[in-house]
Amino acid sequence: MAETQLVPRGIKDPRVLEAMRSVPRHVFAEESNLLSAYEDMALPIGDGQTISQPYMVAVMTELLELKGTEKVLEIGTGSGYQGAVLAELAKEVYTIERISGLADRAAEKFRALYYDTVHVRTGDGTLGWPEEAPFDRIIITAASPRVPEPLIEQLALNGILVMPIGSRFSQQLLKITRTENGLKEEYHTPCVFVPLIGKFGWEKDSS
Repeated sequence: MAETQLVPRGIKDPRVLEAMRSVPRHVFAEESNLLSAYEDMALPIGDGQTISQPYMVAVMTELLELKGTEKVLEIGTGSGYQGAVLAELAKEVYTIERISGLADRAAEKFRALYYDTVHVRTGDGTLGWPEEAPFDRIIITAASPRVPEPLIEQLALNGILVMPIGSRFSQQLLKITRTENGLKEEYHTPCVFVPLIGKFGWEKDSS
């Protein structure tokens, strides 16, 4: 997958590529989709959610510029696949999922794969995880028209936040770096993600 799908499309960070090789994506896919587990496509995981395509996982992870010492907040645990990739690259991962069934299944998979540095919570991800803030990195795997203010507040100095920004049907990845002079914004890959539901995101699933 790394050699045929990620490297040809521009993924260069050797640590990210190694993490993508190491995490067994089929473990996080539904049984009905096992034959497609390593194809470069999003896969349904129930409850109207998806496991992101490997390329998008790699792009977002590469934008985080992880060195191995970071405390990372992930909003939108989903299947747990992105969280597992983060666990390969960061010191600690705190991940929030609003759908309890998905959170519980992801937590079971983290335990089964011995990702002991991943902490799972069920709740409104747009509120972040205040008692564990600040975070060196924040990744949001659902789309919103704006970055939730609580997440900006929980980003450490020199920290990086990555998320899809736009309408419900079309977005771009936004990378924000908190500097001493304020927030630096960079726009990257066009993308399509499920909506970010919560107090500081979309109010409900229907358009």
